[in-house]
Amino acid sequence: MIERNDLQRWVVDALMHYGGRARLIDVAKHIWRNHREELEASGDLLFKWQYDMRWAATVLRKKGKLRAAEDSERGVWELVS
Repeated sequence: MIERNDLQRWVVDALMHYGGRARLIDVAKHIWRNHREELEASGDLLFKWQYDMRWAATVLRKKGKLRAAEDSERGVWELVS
């Protein structure tokens, strides 16, 4: 069963799919297309995964893997090269 922490990896995977930079909505769509069954089987996570996806981005920023929000275009997430 998936957990909240799995979303960090999924966010990175989605951003890599888009060349390291993508709009938040495209990250969400990618996660849904590729992990729908896991999300549907995850219990309560199904109802809060988009919130937890944003939490994962915050954690990735603190780890230095995602560019700071103020250094990116609004609504765009970017991997740090």
